[in-house]
Amino acid sequence: MRQVRRLGLLGTGVIGGGWAARALHFGIDVVAADVKPAMEEWLRGAVANAESALARLTFAPLPPKGRLTFTTDMHAMARQVDFIQENIPEQLELKQRVLADVSRHAPADVVIASSTSGLMPSDLQRDMVAPERLLVAHPFNPVYLLPLVELVGGRQTSAAALDAAARFFTYIGMHPLRVRREVPGHLTDRLQEALWREILHLVNEDVATTGELDDSIVYGPGLRWAGMGTNLIYHLAGGETGMRHMLRQFGPCLKWPWTKLEAPELTEALIDKMVAGTQAQAAGRSIRELERLRDDYLVAIQQVLREYNIGAGATLRALEERLYEAGATAARSALGAAAAGGTAGSAGPLRLLETHVRPEWIDYNGHMTDSRYLQVFGDATDALFRYAGIDEAYRRAGHALYTAESHLVHKAEARSQERLYVTSRVLEVDEKRVRLFHNLHRSRDDVLVASAEQLYLHVSTEAGKVVPMDAALRARLAAIQAGTR
Repeated sequence: MRQVRRLGLLGTGVIGGGWAARALHFGIDVVAADVKPAMEEWLRGAVANAESALARLTFAPLPPKGRLTFTTDMHAMARQVDFIQENIPEQLELKQRVLADVSRHAPADVVIASSTSGLMPSDLQRDMVAPERLLVAHPFNPVYLLPLVELVGGRQTSAAALDAAARFFTYIGMHPLRVRREVPGHLTDRLQEALWREILHLVNEDVATTGELDDSIVYGPGLRWAGMGTNLIYHLAGGETGMRHMLRQFGPCLKWPWTKLEAPELTEALIDKMVAGTQAQAAGRSIRELERLRDDYLVAIQQVLREYNIGAGATLRALEERLYEAGATAARSALGAAAAGGTAGSAGPLRLLETHVRPEWIDYNGHMTDSRYLQVFGDATDALFRYAGIDEAYRRAGHALYTAESHLVHKAEARSQERLYVTSRVLEVDEKRVRLFHNLHRSRDDVLVASAEQLYLHVSTEAGKVVPMDAALRARLAAIQAGTR
């Protein structure tokens, strides 16, 4: 199967817009196809709306953004892309017809994935050319922030197609979860549907409002679910003997008639209750306002979970490790090319960090607050050290570089959402010390915003004292010093 450089979207609704935003952000070109020409404007608006949250998800160096194009010609899209993600309405016959049509134009080594939330891939494959490349890749809204994607193969799906899809989705920062065998609704929607049925019963019987039921999740199990699923949580509930004790103690409750297996009839009265309840919860806020609120807390939660390397935070951390390594590799290649051409001494400062001024970084004057300059220069130092080989493995081995001094000079203003970049040099290196110099620039006009000179000491984290660095690391830092003068 192909390496994915260009993603084709078959349908551009809410899910298609989410796929576009995520792929473009991580450097993948997108060719979006929809039979309605008006969807181009909607799609570009959806991508723009997602950009603020995506820009705050990670400060790791990103590849150049992908390019978005739109067409109403599905056949033309299929002929020019490396991977197709289908997002058309959830109607089996419609999907079968369109997928079969597109498969006659897409080369046989192009994976075709369906975003279906419940249809079976074996049914979708029925009339396709090269049906072995069809699979379900079911994401969750908002696709550009939630990393989960369920991968489901049908009877004819090849292992190569599933492997290729998993590689691509991992590349754009997702957590591909392979479903062992196809079942209606896959995994997550079956779990969500069980909860949804209980909600409808409780509202229908006037036991609770939609707001009260959401509170019962938000203030309790929802907080736990962000990092641990139901099964691990119940394992903890069993104490030292774990799940075995939990099931023996609480298992009999499963025979009590607490829950209902079938959903209630969806009468107009029940629909009115659900609508009134959710409108009350929205409290006059528009869908876009609620989307921004949702995106803000999803970014914050994933950044918190990243510190503990669990759940979606582990996916984010793994993505950042790859992005940092890719940035370091590109910088090493540039320095190596300069050295091979005899110009290593004039290669200039390294540009390893691109960022922007987040709204929460702004002080009462509307400018970037003092402490955030240290954060940005610290991120630039991390990028340079990774470039030199001081990474997680190096720290796990018991060594690190600790800040001894920082000197900042402020030159110009940086306002909210201003895009910035940092150039870095090694001024001095000996067996125990590294002195760095950073310049922070505005991207729009290259104006110098601030500079920082920093001294770092090489420390044994086990002994808690300054120690000489190994010769190989010192040599790499010296080479960077020579190349960044």
